[in-house]
Amino acid sequence: MDGLLPELDVIRKDFPILERTFDNGQPLVYLDSANTSQKPQVVIDTMVDHLERHNANISRAMHQLGAESTEAFEGARDKVATFIGAPDRDEVIFTKNATESLNLVANTLAWATGDLAVGEGDEVVITEMEHHSNIVPWQLLTQRKGATLRWFGLTEDGRLDLSNLDELINERTKVVSLTWVSNMLGTINPITQIARRAHEVGAIVVVDASQAVPQLPVDVAASGADLLAFTGHKVVGPTGIGVLWGKRAVLDQLPPFHGGGEMIETVRMDISTYAGIPHKFEAGTPPIIEAIGLGAAVDYLGHIGMEAVHAHEQAITGYALEGLATVPGLKVLGPLEARERGGAISFEVEGVHPHDIAQVLDSRGIAVRAGHHCAKPAHARFGVQSSTRMSSYLYTTPSEIDALVEGLEYTRSYFKLG
Repeated sequence: MDGLLPELDVIRKDFPILERTFDNGQPLVYLDSANTSQKPQVVIDTMVDHLERHNANISRAMHQLGAESTEAFEGARDKVATFIGAPDRDEVIFTKNATESLNLVANTLAWATGDLAVGEGDEVVITEMEHHSNIVPWQLLTQRKGATLRWFGLTEDGRLDLSNLDELINERTKVVSLTWVSNMLGTINPITQIARRAHEVGAIVVVDASQAVPQLPVDVAASGADLLAFTGHKVVGPTGIGVLWGKRAVLDQLPPFHGGGEMIETVRMDISTYAGIPHKFEAGTPPIIEAIGLGAAVDYLGHIGMEAVHAHEQAITGYALEGLATVPGLKVLGPLEARERGGAISFEVEGVHPHDIAQVLDSRGIAVRAGHHCAKPAHARFGVQSSTRMSSYLYTTPSEIDALVEGLEYTRSYFKLG
């Protein structure tokens, strides 16, 4: 199959969990990578080695272990900056996940003064396909500040409706925040086009890249984003680590999010002054081991090459769309062309609840997700309460897609659908 990673068998051996067999003898078929990706041995080993040989708090300890730990932590920042094309390594802020990154932005914009301040009469624009983490923080911001929340609607085939782009993003718009790749519909959004319009009216652009960074070659400097968030556990890294990248000119204007150690310049009883970026936004002991694990993860993906990862994702996604089209009563939610979407494919099967589908598939060793995928408004747009979602990644094989299709046929038979 054109586009598949040529060393796929070798890559799969890097992920020890993929050798798992369940008690019923079924091998694991992992198709839930949009939820969390699996981890290669090098990430696991890197984290264990640091805990065994170098563990210490960073920046504060005046001894060799502290220096080693600090070097590894800051080295991870360098690796992430290189991986996403950040022109300045200090523009990379470590958080605990993408949700915290997006909340950091929404809250500090609520507290900001000057040009970035959001107030009464201003507007924030999002989209109907957002993850809840890129909806709720903006609802809170606009409610607190007397601003108005507006959003792009969706077309029948799961794309953004840009017919009112110039009306929706206007002189009152202060923030445009949108996903690069939908976690439910798989849609790849034209963020550079939308960012161009936003910048014409002086708005800042926030991008949720949680599904994009694992799948696409990302160059933040060329993306059109002013601020961009993603999470480590979807890029073969550990949980508990996220990234907020932002242009220095924007980050310098934002006030601190958390107060505490390391984010200060000096503290008196009556007033404090604050460190510059990135430390201004990294109060307290950070997720040290997790950041180091993320550094190993982006090194691993960088060695394979994100162009190759993207080509593999498109090939597997195309193969999955073809296979799913053969299942009677199955409807895919979102674009039907692999080149226009990411690897997450949500679908319905007429006559079977998504939870029942997931349970039957699980009995055959196939891991998928069922529910609203933290995207209830997008489900409501298409008149469905929930869906089943399969999601592939760089270790997914055509035979695993075949197993899914066979499992769905078995599910229909199990529920006597013919």
